[in-house]
Amino acid sequence: MAEIKYEIKEQIAVLSEGAKGWTKELNLISWNDREPKYDIREWAPEHEKMGKGVTISKDEMVALKEAVSKLEL
Repeated sequence: MAEIKYEIKEQIAVLSEGAKGWTKELNLISWNDREPKYDIREWAPEHEKMGKGVTISKDEMVALKEAVSKLEL
């Protein structure tokens, strides 16, 4: 299995923290030296391990932001 290379370009927000210290975060990440994308996933302390997540483009983030702004929370 090929190694996945990633670089967190910007840590935007910690959305929550679990009992074992893992945090769900919104970050801007470059995967395999590609253009950075927005990413939501769980991370172990020090970012040495990660859980499954979702990666979205800038256009998708704009659409998500518009959708979230319409929610009545």
